[in-house]
Amino acid sequence: MTLKERDKKHLWHPLTQHKIHPEALPIIKAKGALLYDEDENIYIDGIASWYTAMYGHCNDYILEKVQHQMQQLDQIVFAGFTHEPAIKLSEELIKILPDNQEKIFFSDNGSTANEVGIKMALQYHFNRGEKRNTIIAFEDGFHGDTFGAMSASGLSVYNGPFEDFFINVKRIPTPNFENIDSVIKELQECIATHEVAAFIYEPLVQGANAMHMYEARYLDQILSICKDNTIITIADEVMTGFGKTGKTFASDHIETKPDIISMSKSLTAGFVPMAVTSCTQEIYDAFLDDSIGKAFFHAHTYSANPIACSVALAAIELLESEEIQNSINRITMSHKDFDTKIKNHPKIKRTRQTGVIYALDLDIEMDRYGKKRYEIFDYFMKNGVALRPLGSTVYMLPPYVITQEQLQKVYATIVELLENV
Repeated sequence: MTLKERDKKHLWHPLTQHKIHPEALPIIKAKGALLYDEDENIYIDGIASWYTAMYGHCNDYILEKVQHQMQQLDQIVFAGFTHEPAIKLSEELIKILPDNQEKIFFSDNGSTANEVGIKMALQYHFNRGEKRNTIIAFEDGFHGDTFGAMSASGLSVYNGPFEDFFINVKRIPTPNFENIDSVIKELQECIATHEVAAFIYEPLVQGANAMHMYEARYLDQILSICKDNTIITIADEVMTGFGKTGKTFASDHIETKPDIISMSKSLTAGFVPMAVTSCTQEIYDAFLDDSIGKAFFHAHTYSANPIACSVALAAIELLESEEIQNSINRITMSHKDFDTKIKNHPKIKRTRQTGVIYALDLDIEMDRYGKKRYEIFDYFMKNGVALRPLGSTVYMLPPYVITQEQLQKVYATIVELLENV
């Protein structure tokens, strides 16, 4: 049996309607920005495998660090024990996070990082004797698939069957030049009529919302109002963190800093699952009490796994290197040059860019996971480029190690698509 046939026998893939799309493509090897299938076809990974492998697949430097850690300490329960990789990682993260962040809590993926942030915010008020039961979030945001994170997400394609079971969430539009006054008014009305505990948001770029982008100055106004009303602000940096917006975190573009930040994906460079939720000293102090009931009772078996921590430490070293910083600048400028050439194409509705994230909307209507979208996906794959359109939106978020030749190949394939769509 082929790998495709064996896959279909037992596996259930995410975001897949198996009756319509029964087959998955087996990838047998990856290196740098390239993926290899069992038929020896090669694909350029234009989205860094869901924004994780930003330093390239099977990065030699990270592999060396992992191999050393595996021989030293593989796993230890993090309740009542600690270890040097976790301690060192907390120190290195605090150095690069916004200045107000002081404490690090480990979990295992982006959804749980946001779940932890939401629970921290709700219990912060509970421990202070306040009953605040409402979360504010942006329309069409996405924060994950666990129940708290899913409750805060506004994309019904993911949430439909579960909406009757959600926590209380009020949504406001993402702000822009035209609507900022009405958004602020809506926010203030919500604060006046509800017991608002927290505001969760994807800073600058809403990934799952077809890479929708908005300006820092408008978000800053919203965050300032939340601060004035003791509303805990939670920055979902799962996608945007670690250099993708041109700064270490998207929150670095914004004057008002969040109380809580969630991180995952490129935190561990595509090697192993891990997530972090950071918070201010004030948040942490609200859980310190002689009563055990005010402690934060949330745990994951693999919290602060030593191997994952060693990967994250190596990834931070790479991120701070001159080579990677130069690559981020190179990709950013290349995107700008590409955009200048194609933004007025008659088959493009609009384009946008933040750092290494680039997106364009095709002037064609299609379902998010409909037939036409899969035809476009197949077109890219047949031409050796791995891109996953979000409906009519084609986006790039390439690994920092992508070569200029590989980048130009991705651009050229997009242009060819425009000529054939």
